[in-house]
Amino acid sequence: MKVFRGFHHPGVAQACALTIGNFDGVHRGHQAMLALLRNEAEHRGVPSCVLTFEPHPRDYFAASAGKASLAPARIATLRDKLTELARCGIDQAIVLRFDAELAMQTPHQFIDRVLLEGLGARYVLVGDDFRFGAQRMGDYAMLDAAGAHAGFDVARMNSYEVGGLRVSSSAVREALATGRMDDAARLLGRPYSLSGHVVHGRKLGRELGATAAGRGDGFRTLNLRFSHWKPAAAGIFAVQVHGLGPVPLPGVANMGVRPSLDPSDVNGGRVLLETHCLDWPAALGAEGAYGKIIRVDLLHKLHDELRYPSLDALTAGIARDCDDARAFFARRQAEAHERNHGQTHRQTSRDRI
Repeated sequence: MKVFRGFHHPGVAQACALTIGNFDGVHRGHQAMLALLRNEAEHRGVPSCVLTFEPHPRDYFAASAGKASLAPARIATLRDKLTELARCGIDQAIVLRFDAELAMQTPHQFIDRVLLEGLGARYVLVGDDFRFGAQRMGDYAMLDAAGAHAGFDVARMNSYEVGGLRVSSSAVREALATGRMDDAARLLGRPYSLSGHVVHGRKLGRELGATAAGRGDGFRTLNLRFSHWKPAAAGIFAVQVHGLGPVPLPGVANMGVRPSLDPSDVNGGRVLLETHCLDWPAALGAEGAYGKIIRVDLLHKLHDELRYPSLDALTAGIARDCDDARAFFARRQAEAHERNHGQTHRQTSRDRI
């Protein structure tokens, strides 16, 4: 998938089948829309294209009003959003900066400058609640009329439901905020995960709980930065880590701002996902993970972030979290074994009939 910041680049396709949105999380509703877009693009012989925005328009308007707290929690980083769009088979993604100039464009200016002159849209697919242009004055009817006049097709996709529940980014955020990771996975069609380069931190974890014989062998962590200040998920989780070997590694992770530590540490109080592998890969050594790209699946929430009164209390708390994560994975393995045993028993019974 080709990715462009804006559309004033020579590599941008001269014509496309287009969909527009924030696509935070790229959930199952988004995936259904993207599959339809790909089919329409193939039918017309043009690339499929997603137009998305950074920052999120609601982030921009909340900041402009001096009410940053009104901005929605962010499900995914831009990296993860683009990765999922690529996995859905999209040919081209345009990341358009949402700023004052774009916010002030009338609906007709947006159609002329962005959809037609910028992207050469021949087909535009939108959701059932799509609004655009200054003060959200543009709607599906206006877009459809403009398409009939300018010569591009317009289509609208209705809500996508799973088990009677409308799939939306808001529903995913609500599931993550309340720690319902299984519900979030059903809405997303996959476990909720975050990815990125492993960055250096304060290196305090390796000293917490270190043994006398192996200084630095304590709760070593893999640190990923989360660029947005308001993540949709926060707390302590049982996780699986991909990218450090042939199989995923079980672990325990803290997603948040680490309230027990000094906010002036090396990461400046930024949101981090700090992951401790329950069994550290010996081949990596103490420094071997830095710079690697990993993906961390957040499978089960253990509890919210806690403020510990001392480093000793923090060490004991991390040890309890590791025990609880190990218990989670043991239950998970036992349940999987029971399901497999039941399937084998049913198949054997059918073979005897």
